[in-house]
Amino acid sequence: MPLLLLMQNHRPFAQLALTRFLIFFGFILSGILHAAPTELVEEAPVSVTRLGPNVVLVDFGRVTFGNLKILPPSGAGGPLAVHFGEAFADGRINRIPPGTVRYAKVDVTLAGPTQIVAPAPDKRNTTAPAVLTPVEWGTILPFRWVEVEGWPGELKNDQIVRRSAYASGWPATAASFHSADDVLDRIWILGRDSIKATTFAGVFVDGDRERIPYEADAYLNQLSFYACNPDPAMARDTFDRLMQFPTWPTEWGPHLVFMAYADWMQTGDRKWLADRYESLKGKLLLERIGADGLIRSTPQQIERGDIVDWPVGERDGYQFTEVNTVVNAFHLRALELMARLARALERGDEAVEYERRYGATRAVFLQRLFDPASGLFRDGVGTDHSSLHANLFSLAFGLVPHEKRAEVARWLAQRGMVCSVYAAQYLLQGLFENGQDAAALALITAPGDRSWRHMLESGTTITWEAWDQHYKPNQDWNHAWGAAPVNLLPTYVLGVSPRTPGWSEVEIRPTAGALAWGEGRIPTPRGPIEIRWDRTPHFRLRVSLPAGVTARIAIPSGDDTGKVFVDGQTVPAHRDGSWWLVEPAISGSAVIELR
Repeated sequence: MPLLLLMQNHRPFAQLALTRFLIFFGFILSGILHAAPTELVEEAPVSVTRLGPNVVLVDFGRVTFGNLKILPPSGAGGPLAVHFGEAFADGRINRIPPGTVRYAKVDVTLAGPTQIVAPAPDKRNTTAPAVLTPVEWGTILPFRWVEVEGWPGELKNDQIVRRSAYASGWPATAASFHSADDVLDRIWILGRDSIKATTFAGVFVDGDRERIPYEADAYLNQLSFYACNPDPAMARDTFDRLMQFPTWPTEWGPHLVFMAYADWMQTGDRKWLADRYESLKGKLLLERIGADGLIRSTPQQIERGDIVDWPVGERDGYQFTEVNTVVNAFHLRALELMARLARALERGDEAVEYERRYGATRAVFLQRLFDPASGLFRDGVGTDHSSLHANLFSLAFGLVPHEKRAEVARWLAQRGMVCSVYAAQYLLQGLFENGQDAAALALITAPGDRSWRHMLESGTTITWEAWDQHYKPNQDWNHAWGAAPVNLLPTYVLGVSPRTPGWSEVEIRPTAGALAWGEGRIPTPRGPIEIRWDRTPHFRLRVSLPAGVTARIAIPSGDDTGKVFVDGQTVPAHRDGSWWLVEPAISGSAVIELR
């Protein structure tokens, strides 16, 4: 507690420096914390091109974290200059890249049949509190291209190998996504490759600039990791590290409750949850509750902790007040999930108390922060400004009055992507869940510089920290918190999510937008779920479930008033708004049609 109090009396950058010192001190006391196993994988280049009499360009096809192994011809010697690059310009590696985009030059003297080529360590991300990679690997950095100066003779593909660091045993074919929109498919691949490439540290880090975990980054990474790989180890090790070494933003703490709940739904593992349940209570912001149950922020907390969105320019003019909507939305969502976790652990009295507190606080939240005249949430008590963020988080967390959700979702869709790649996860989630799936898909693939289409067109192969360089000049080009489509597309477009912890029962509810068809494979701890839907012309869904898994099916009704068939036989089903709910649970493989 004295250390925490000390941190509360420092300004943001001093606080961050103190946090990093405490993390470093923790490393000294406890050694390197456990991280999920990682490995180096050798990868051949996709092309080797001679640019001139003394320069060869090697392209590995996409950015990963790693270094090089070179195998010179027998008897070769002499000096080489090896340039590593994450950015490309005018047919060459960009040697003066923007922000913290990576470039490094290494001078090498050829000697022996095999040599490892790695840059000198960068103190910013290779000393504690950065998450350290094994010393025997040598320094790793993110790069796609290599230029070699001075290579003797022809450089062949098998003479230069990239050693890329990934989570061990990465399941290359565990997940897939295809649709009628090629751009959407390429965006999903960008997200998948981003998640794989950023597993190099064994925990979820925030990119290459610092290489440390942050709670919000970690939660978004967790969701997208599960969409590619069902193994919970990396998310769990990240959670444990953040419990020991938390970061500074107000809303980041409640994300650890979100992470624990996501683990529970993924695994159904009571033992893991029970061992961490008590520590989650410190992430509810209870120490900041006022007499009415709402969270208060002091001027100091507003200045340095209440983050709303990042970078600062992405806040849509948010007006900070003592009682602000975004902080309270996170508090309420954390309370709701804690009640569910308490129920899961059969702590009935605590569940009842969390539910009571949630209900009472939500009532005050609506009374003081929701404006019935505009149908929107204000940013806080004492301002009439209604930002995108006050409403997107409230919608994503189920806090908007039920009868107003469609209206708020329409307003958010009209405002567009006036938030960061971090907040986009929650914005799109709210749109998909409230009838604005076509708008959500349009935002993902929109023209302009605030979409994943823009990242594709830039040529990046890992998602960025921000939408573009001018929104965050020091941004990383390897930030997996920007990979939201890799979890959103299977969850909403394919429509697959767990109904019960551990995936014994799933819900399949495709939100098709304007797409004509979609298909894919969703990894689960029980095996893959394979799904395809199309409109030919009525909605038809094919699903294959692992053994021991049942599904509750909802299919879009459109203007159809026909019947629902499973494998050619009519089954009981009823309309619920714009959905047909299939009454019998489905197991094995089946074809569900609306005729």
